[in-house]
Amino acid sequence: MIVSLHIENYTLIDCLDMDFHEGFSVITGETGAGKSIILGAIGLLLGQRADSKSIMTGASKCVIEAEFDVEECGLSSFFSNNDVDFDGKTCIVRRELTAAGKSRSFVNDSPVPLSLLKELGDKLIDIHSQHQNLLLNKENFQLGVLDVIGDNAERFAAYSETYKTYKSLCSALERAVEDARKNSEDEDFIRFQYEQLESANLVEGEQDLLEAESDILTHAEEIKGGLYRAKSCLASENDSDDALQMLKLCASTLHGIENLHVVSAELANRIDSCYIELKDIAEEIESHIENVEYNPDRLAYVNDRLNLIYGLEKKHRVESLEELLVIKDDLEARLNSISHSDENIEILRKECDAAYSKLVGEAEVLSKSRRCAAEVVQSKMTDYLLPLGMPNVRFSVDMSLREAPDATGLDKVAFLFSANKNAPMQDVSSVASGGEIARVMLSLKALISGAVQMPTIVFDEIDTGVSGAIAEKMAHIMQEMGSNGRQVISITHLPQIAALGSHHYKVYKVDNEEATISHVVELDKEQRVTEIANMLSGENITDAAISNAKELLGI
Repeated sequence: MIVSLHIENYTLIDCLDMDFHEGFSVITGETGAGKSIILGAIGLLLGQRADSKSIMTGASKCVIEAEFDVEECGLSSFFSNNDVDFDGKTCIVRRELTAAGKSRSFVNDSPVPLSLLKELGDKLIDIHSQHQNLLLNKENFQLGVLDVIGDNAERFAAYSETYKTYKSLCSALERAVEDARKNSEDEDFIRFQYEQLESANLVEGEQDLLEAESDILTHAEEIKGGLYRAKSCLASENDSDDALQMLKLCASTLHGIENLHVVSAELANRIDSCYIELKDIAEEIESHIENVEYNPDRLAYVNDRLNLIYGLEKKHRVESLEELLVIKDDLEARLNSISHSDENIEILRKECDAAYSKLVGEAEVLSKSRRCAAEVVQSKMTDYLLPLGMPNVRFSVDMSLREAPDATGLDKVAFLFSANKNAPMQDVSSVASGGEIARVMLSLKALISGAVQMPTIVFDEIDTGVSGAIAEKMAHIMQEMGSNGRQVISITHLPQIAALGSHHYKVYKVDNEEATISHVVELDKEQRVTEIANMLSGENITDAAISNAKELLGI
């Protein structure tokens, strides 16, 4: 449950600290005092989208932080799986918004993405606002109620996985059939392209070798002449022009004086090394001269081969022979696929059929559980609604089967309702008044809360459209929901509900020269009397209102 809430620079709140308690608490205040602001702040902690306009005018950022007691919530695996520090007892959630539009989220001081904040929030607080009454006409919501009552979480998770597998196989089968149709139409062209590449006998790396050879053959005489001249510079028939002979003579001369001049020995050795290296180079040049030969037949073959490769590259819009080889392999795979398409399609069809059979089996198990849950919902909802000013109420869960299972299962469900003795039962969202829908939703929440251990439930004006004794009975339901360590908070305008809260908070606003600021205070016994009397009679509190307030509070 939520233990404390800190709000700083959020809309009309400059700084607010609230401590909360287990059981049933109420929040009251005039319209516009800031009750919805507190809900909005809590919503941000639950991962709702932020708006920089929510930051208090003149502030650079706003901070919202709450401490939760989660010792009994079984969330250890959640924190462990998401690598978030956890002491096993408390959880601190913080959200920061800047005027520049940036948002940061933290859980136990660890930065977390907004998606994780929302996932955690769904496990901590359920906020029922007035717009949630619209869920009554959503079939998925109604199925969700049955699944909660039927404890179908694991069954539905297994069904959802099977459904995903089935749909994936169906998509694969559709693609396979479509690919087979297209490939069949294009088979002749695919085969022609493949055979053309196959007959080319392409070899990886061949293009680079051929291009290098073409350059040599095309310029054979020029290359041979250059090599010959280079060799002649090193070793010539004319000794006077022979560089090697000159080096040899130079080294011999230096060796002749090395006993007289020590440095000459070192220089002579260095020239010896140069002589050996240059002699080796001269011999290598001579071997290259012998290897370079103009061969018009070979040149014609190389150029023809290159023209074939260039033509294939241009045709397939690629820039290398290696890419051509990839295309060839792909064409071969497509031809193999065509030849085995019927076999592959048959395998996929059998897998689809098997997945569908499994899906239907799991859907039937789910449906059976939902039908049992529907009986519980019908009975319990009638028990909840009868005391809430609807003595002739009838509530039924109408279930039928779909022709084929969808993402939710085989079941079609509708909550049917009638508040009048002789009126036919119809879909609850189309026949119930605003006050009746509020009572139906409260009853559903009470029913669900018994099956789901949600630590905190917040009702935002669930009492819309009701008053008097009915409001008091709704408050008793919320009191009961707040038992056994659960926390229920109701934002209300009705004194009958406010009086039954174990703790009472009042939201009010103060105008000063600079701004309008919202404040919250937890009321003591005397302050509660005054607040409830004010709710009964308005600003001019009468003695009768005071007496009535004390009676409601039981003091």
